[in-house]
Amino acid sequence: MTEETKQVSVSRRIAAPAAEIFRVLAEPRRHVELDASRMLREAVFEGALSGVGQVFTMKMHYKHLGDYEMDNHVVVFEPDQRIGWRPVAGHGHPERGSSWGQRWIFELSPDGPDATVVTQIFDLTDMAEQHRASVTHGQTWLPGMTTTLERLDTLCTGG
Repeated sequence: MTEETKQVSVSRRIAAPAAEIFRVLAEPRRHVELDASRMLREAVFEGALSGVGQVFTMKMHYKHLGDYEMDNHVVVFEPDQRIGWRPVAGHGHPERGSSWGQRWIFELSPDGPDATVVTQIFDLTDMAEQHRASVTHGQTWLPGMTTTLERLDTLCTGG
């Protein structure tokens, strides 16, 4: 993590075109298949995302909170290049309507005609220091981010 950006990231080369990978990332119902945290249960959203400003809700479960929802506000949407959202606590969450300010972003960079380097970013820039510390400045998420990209690879390549 750099002091200026306060981000952690993981990258993986996937043998699939960026457009194909982006299609998977833009469909919230597919996120359950990708999620390595095991917290996502179901998308409350039909179809694919199409732009900044959309909100997609995910049903979640966390042992300390039980069942709840997160409302994810799309803040980055550049087809076949970048997609990202800012989670806001939703229905059933004790801090409903609040956000820690984090953003989840995927960047796609073509690497030849049939491959893409996908970088998943956990952006802590707008998080309060106490919240950054609670996730060890993003380090908590790195193993799950690595697994998420492995699962994305499998979904996009069948391997």
